[in-house]
Amino acid sequence: MKIGLTDLEMNVNVSDTDNINVNTQQPGIRVNIPDKPIKVDIKSPVISEFRLNARATLNGDIMIFDHNDIDIMVLSEQKKVIAFAKDLMSEIVYGTEARLFDHLKRKGIVAYDSIQGGNVYGSLEGKLLQSKKFDVVKLTLKNISEWIRSEKPYMNNMEEFEEMESDWLVDPGGEHSTEFDARRHAEEKGAIRQHNLFAPYLYGKYSY
Repeated sequence: MKIGLTDLEMNVNVSDTDNINVNTQQPGIRVNIPDKPIKVDIKSPVISEFRLNARATLNGDIMIFDHNDIDIMVLSEQKKVIAFAKDLMSEIVYGTEARLFDHLKRKGIVAYDSIQGGNVYGSLEGKLLQSKKFDVVKLTLKNISEWIRSEKPYMNNMEEFEEMESDWLVDPGGEHSTEFDARRHAEEKGAIRQHNLFAPYLYGKYSY
């Protein structure tokens, strides 16, 4: 999804050819500075572009899938932002949701006192502040894209760590592994037998 957001750029020019009159006939020195004319020139609008891996639902809500830990929904009609755990809920996922809403409330997008747990397990939600001057949904998407861009280093580090851990488990190297020896690997090892044992806690049955 590619969305353009229009801002206005202004230049304020103050005239430098002001006449300053100094009157020294009185005991005190008086300086008369006339009002400076102010000119406002409005230039061409600046387009702010950003990209999101997003999808619109049938009722017009927007789902965002860019983050590795959470999915984000912007509810257009209810004016809410909801974050869901992408896979399993954990402290890492909750921390990610908390960082998202900290960013949105600092930017003035979400009301401070509206951030709370949602009716879906592991979700966090907040209400969007209303505005008669700006498009609230577009500004919300723009600020979410900025937050996701700030999360890129964290997501890249997590991916590299998971790849490193997977490589270590599959091919640990000589220092952390031993060669397979059939004499040291058998179905039963040691003095404790695993089969044909009387198990009183299994209603007097034998284990096989």
